[in-house]
Amino acid sequence: MLAATTGIIAVGLLVAGCTQAGPNEPVGEPRSGGTLTYASGDAEPSCLDPHVGGNFPQALVSAQYLESLVSRDSGGRIIPWLAESWTPSDDGLTWDFTLRDDVTFTDGTVFDAEAVRANIAHLQDPTTLSSTGYLALGKVAGVEAVSSTVVRFTLSEPDSALLESLSQPWLAMESPTALLRSQDENCASPVGTGPFIVESWVKQNAVTLVRNDDYVSPPADAGHSGPAYLDEVIWRFIPDSASRYAALQAGEVDVIDNAQPDTIMQAEQSDAIEQLDSPRPGAANRIELNSGQAPFDDVRVREAFIRSANVDDAVSSLFQGTATRSYSALSSVEATAVSNAALFDYDPAAAATLLDEAGWTESDADGYRVKNGVRLSVEFPVSTNQSIPAEQSVFEQIQATAKETGFEVKLAPLDLSSWYAALAANDYDAVSAPYTKVGPDVLRILYHSDSIVPAPSGYFANLAQVSDPDIDELLTTAARTTDADERRDLYSDAQDRILEGFYVLPLYDQQNHFLLRSDVVGLRTLPTVAVPTLYDAWLNR
Repeated sequence: MLAATTGIIAVGLLVAGCTQAGPNEPVGEPRSGGTLTYASGDAEPSCLDPHVGGNFPQALVSAQYLESLVSRDSGGRIIPWLAESWTPSDDGLTWDFTLRDDVTFTDGTVFDAEAVRANIAHLQDPTTLSSTGYLALGKVAGVEAVSSTVVRFTLSEPDSALLESLSQPWLAMESPTALLRSQDENCASPVGTGPFIVESWVKQNAVTLVRNDDYVSPPADAGHSGPAYLDEVIWRFIPDSASRYAALQAGEVDVIDNAQPDTIMQAEQSDAIEQLDSPRPGAANRIELNSGQAPFDDVRVREAFIRSANVDDAVSSLFQGTATRSYSALSSVEATAVSNAALFDYDPAAAATLLDEAGWTESDADGYRVKNGVRLSVEFPVSTNQSIPAEQSVFEQIQATAKETGFEVKLAPLDLSSWYAALAANDYDAVSAPYTKVGPDVLRILYHSDSIVPAPSGYFANLAQVSDPDIDELLTTAARTTDADERRDLYSDAQDRILEGFYVLPLYDQQNHFLLRSDVVGLRTLPTVAVPTLYDAWLNR
């Protein structure tokens, strides 16, 4: 295990530390028992199985009942979980994982190498409609059970991000027996090896989770061993921010996510409420410009739009100090993130010059630029399920400052399914699409031309539709490279080209603010994708 772990450090999987520890230090001995109520402001999943689709709301809840082969500690090192150790071949084309031999799924099915094989097959089956997991496993050509406790992954080419990918909740292990059920059944009650079990799900209301009394498999950085302390978790869905915070204040719920800037400011004045800030890894929150069609197929127009967006003032005024402006395609928690503030200066005069050079020299009666009788319009669909109110206000301020330069920005609020449909139909010019993935390989998922091709779910990740052979080469080589310094340099060069091509307008890290009552002790977020884990949590009441 030591050799495998030190090998991981050698391939450069260290990332900057995040604020992953919980805010409430343990007070005395943890107490078992009780019910914790969690209120999520994220969209209620349509399926509790994160293999299907693969979005962040699924990761939030499934981290309580599903577990991954490996995890990551707060220093960024890959650590054991359901796999005790791992050994890559010299050519990087095979990986052998040695599994724990004492783990059972909560339906009684044994966790073994065959279970891992079945899970990878489920993720790669087009009928599963996986997006996040499917894309992460793009280089896995086959999985075989060498023995009951050794599973071998065969790759089509070396993948320096394999362990990062396997640490994510969208690739967590589920009972192969349960996977044989219909998708509807499995969506309603996935079966894992985790500290909690899905007891029931009343849609538009709550998921009830009960303790797995036979639990034995916490990740290597967990705070204790054995079953969870809590008897039960009620996972509610309260979309409205004010209602969610009011429920927390009243003690009707114990933890809320998606805390808004105003409620964070209020919570700072309360002795009864604590905050946990845990930015997500992977990509920064950003606006992507569709370079595959007019008007953003012209780099001058892309740069003009970016120069006409007064993001700094919008972030400082609307987020009240709870978010920091980003100038990078990657989250600040990624050690390989490249930041270039000079590319994103608010400069309306420069924007006007660029539009003149691109032939947008006329203006109509409403002040919008016109070329060959066509108005300079930007279709910008916004997911009302994924965008917090402060972020939607940022978009509106960008709309206002871009208008001064001559851009008509058409913000179109859509529910999640309609938003996905607009992207699939290529009915967008700009879009803000959060994407969480451990490590810098998220750049390959988001900006390699291969990712313009939709996954079986219909979703494609390269929404900027970047098609640059030089960027492709950098990202392909980086994904094959195990030398830490070379890998970092390749990702840095790729980021330079992405930023200098004005394909993206970075905004800030993906916000991940949790508020919890002061008698909730031991809550932390997993250092993989910053989702909360209630395994170590207990109630000091």
